[in-house]
Amino acid sequence: MATFGVLVGGGPAPGINGVIGAAVSVASHHGHRVIGILDGFRWIMEGETSHVRELDADDVAQIHLEGGSILKTSRANPTKKPEHLASCVRALADLGVDHLITIGGDDTASSSNRVAEAAEGGIQVVHVPKTIDNDLPLPDGVPTFGFETAREHATTVVERILEDMRTTNRWFFIVMMGRSAGHLALGAAKAAGAPIAVIPEEFPERPIRLEDVVRTLEGAIVKRLAAGHPDGVAVIAEGVASHFDGDDPILRDVPRDEHGHIRLAEVPIARVLRTAVSESLASRGVKVTIGEKDVGYELRCGYPTAFDRDYTRDLGVGAVRALLEGRSSVLITRQAGRIVPIPFADIVDPATGRARVRGVDIDSDTYRNAFALQERIQPGDLEDEAKLAAIAAAANLSPAEARQRYAPL
Repeated sequence: MATFGVLVGGGPAPGINGVIGAAVSVASHHGHRVIGILDGFRWIMEGETSHVRELDADDVAQIHLEGGSILKTSRANPTKKPEHLASCVRALADLGVDHLITIGGDDTASSSNRVAEAAEGGIQVVHVPKTIDNDLPLPDGVPTFGFETAREHATTVVERILEDMRTTNRWFFIVMMGRSAGHLALGAAKAAGAPIAVIPEEFPERPIRLEDVVRTLEGAIVKRLAAGHPDGVAVIAEGVASHFDGDDPILRDVPRDEHGHIRLAEVPIARVLRTAVSESLASRGVKVTIGEKDVGYELRCGYPTAFDRDYTRDLGVGAVRALLEGRSSVLITRQAGRIVPIPFADIVDPATGRARVRGVDIDSDTYRNAFALQERIQPGDLEDEAKLAAIAAAANLSPAEARQRYAPL
């Protein structure tokens, strides 16, 4: 009889319970013991083994229908101190765990890899990739679980605010969760039909200049004004802020999490952009009312869609089977209907030792099509004298000034 440990790290994502439930069910049906480890690595990295619960098939029969995580989660990082890593391995051994399933994003994947190395073969470890940001380097066309559910709910939010703006002749800036990549912001904006989505991948020069983001947003507003539409919604990936200059006043004093990442939820990016765009237009006598909203936390623990329920149950079964087949130090993926383990080494950036980030491919047709559907100022708008005149009038600029200010980045 093997003993499986299951833990969850990082932020919540719809479908976590689907992985846990399937893994517990199939392991129990094969006569194995399963221990749920509470709060990720938080307690075992301190050598504490009391924050666990034994699980069987009856405990998890319907949890795949639920959001959240029955094992909770945390961002505790066991790799910052050698003693914490050693304590993890020792605590797992004390619990009798010889097979470990971790569920999480890039940070948890990196931590899992280090635990497997530190165990020196004593504990087989597989990782199930999870994040609503969809930014883990899985094969093309393979989403991380939770992304599609989050996008579905985010699209509904954008749709409703779009209708509100049409009704009230206003603009709204929605900052969408996505620390390192713009998949969620772009996906929700495209599905809902928002006039513009702004993602970090579209700014090749780093750090990103706040003024460039302001000009991009302002350009969309004045183009719609020129067409007789005083309303709109801009969906902005929060990761744009993570690429601003670290000395920028809005970032200088922002706290960071256990993995060193800026806590983007504490960066008032929507307010900063709303104020900057409003003041820029108002300085020329152009009045636009802009509201703001951060969207993210409400997407993480919602009940999973049928897609993510099906997907995560496959991943949970696949994780157990991979371990029973002797696989270790792999990510569990589903590709073309098959469970395909990917070695940790294949996703790690050798320069950082961390999982690589999968950003939006701005050379893909998917991105180009999304961009073509947006209402941004394009080179053709500035070359056509009639269009340029209308945009300039809406912005209260001369045609020459409008051409210079709104030239695409």
